[in-house]
Amino acid sequence: MQQAQTGNGMIATPHHTATAIGASVLQEGGSAVDAAIAANAALTVLLPDQTSIGGDCFMMIWPPDEPAPTGLNGSGRVPAVADPDALRGQGYESMPRFGPATVTVPGTIHAWFSAHERLGRLPMSRLLAPASMLARDGFPVSIRLANAMSLSAADLASFPVAASIFLDDGSAPAPGYPLANPALANSLDAIGREGRDAFYQGWIADQIVTTAGGDNGWMSGDDLATHASSWDDPISIRYRNATIWELPPNSQGVTGLLGLAMMDREAAGASWDDPAWLHVQIEAKKRAFAIRDRYLADPEAMTVTAEDILTDTAIDGMWSDFDPWAATVGQPTLPGDTIFIGVIDGNGLAVSLIQSIFQAFGSGLVAGDTGIVLQNRGSYFSLIPGHPNELAGGKRPLHTLMPGMIDIDGDRRGPLGTQGGDAQAQIHMQLASHLVDFGMTPEKALARPRWFSGDGRHGDPFAVVIEAGMPQHVAFGLIERGHAINRVEPGWPHAGYAQIVLQDQSTGEVAGAADPRSEGYAERG
Repeated sequence: MQQAQTGNGMIATPHHTATAIGASVLQEGGSAVDAAIAANAALTVLLPDQTSIGGDCFMMIWPPDEPAPTGLNGSGRVPAVADPDALRGQGYESMPRFGPATVTVPGTIHAWFSAHERLGRLPMSRLLAPASMLARDGFPVSIRLANAMSLSAADLASFPVAASIFLDDGSAPAPGYPLANPALANSLDAIGREGRDAFYQGWIADQIVTTAGGDNGWMSGDDLATHASSWDDPISIRYRNATIWELPPNSQGVTGLLGLAMMDREAAGASWDDPAWLHVQIEAKKRAFAIRDRYLADPEAMTVTAEDILTDTAIDGMWSDFDPWAATVGQPTLPGDTIFIGVIDGNGLAVSLIQSIFQAFGSGLVAGDTGIVLQNRGSYFSLIPGHPNELAGGKRPLHTLMPGMIDIDGDRRGPLGTQGGDAQAQIHMQLASHLVDFGMTPEKALARPRWFSGDGRHGDPFAVVIEAGMPQHVAFGLIERGHAINRVEPGWPHAGYAQIVLQDQSTGEVAGAADPRSEGYAERG
């Protein structure tokens, strides 16, 4: 579902119910931060395969009177006693997909409260109440969620608590099945009443430790009690006549900036679907990801800074071997399950929020009787000795989450972002080009078919996925340049569920849209 509107304030989310909840907060006088938190909380109920309060949250927040946005890093660290040698000793060459070794400290609740303390207006109990009601009363499973549960049913069956919540007598529920999680409602109510300490030091923390600590894993009460979000300066580049903002590492945001910086060294195509122009984008992605995979990690473990990576000299070197008629070797890339929310309120405060449990249903673990799915963000660590992103106690993993902001000179400004794991940087690059190079509206930019370099289903280093709807001449032109093309049908979930909300800096008018691949829409508040 999709809708684009204009007005004094707007929110766009990947689910229509969450959008309506966020819009109601704006209508009550809540800030963009309030609306984003309320919608995010609702999405943790409505999209349990994608997100949970047992995951991490990043935000970029731009007050209208500030020259640049500020960033909030709400990612958690791996427990202090995490031991990569223990996993290697068990025969692992890479991090496991499920289980307690993949659980990092959930950062979402701390991030919500950190943002709310600065720019919230309505009580947190009010913001979490709609999500609590949805969890307690239940809601009908959508076709999309039923499909996601079907794909994960065998995995969920391995985790008794998760299976008891998300499966219907051991099987994936059919569309329309009433899905409720009253234990999660109790957790949300406690957090709304008692604040962040209810999560990081109270009975919820005890249940997290029981599930992912002691004999079951590495997590301790100290890991939770000492967690804190950080306020970080975003990083940016100029792309044509626009400034693009992302968060610094441990976010992968610099990857999207690198791709755009290389694209900026070439003229845009005659049209958005010009094969020569898509070839530039795909090759820029490959070079940006090579830098990401070599250097990015917790900044405390990096040997270079984001600023080092973004110098003109460094970017010129990365792009020096570009051949407009030859594809280079790329990387296999992983999907991810995430939600993105864009909001601008009536005062012009803009919020770009992204939140996730990494992959479908995270670690598979539900924290005792809290109803909270714990993330598997630790799966993104490396087990290669000496790698900057190697697992180590107390370390934050390299993170796919990357909320974006775009500011087109004398024109439109606001949040953009997407679900999609490794696809996120690639989608940011495509959306920025649509908006800047071709002047598209948010609705049109989101509706365009996408490419995805590095299809994780195949081992071919030249693999590129293109969505159905991409003109046939695109496939021919990319094949001619050496790309191995795999076409997917509309609705392929790894193509991302993106949202854009932009405010015209001359008129104050706001326009936005939700991805037509999702169940969401944009609504005035």
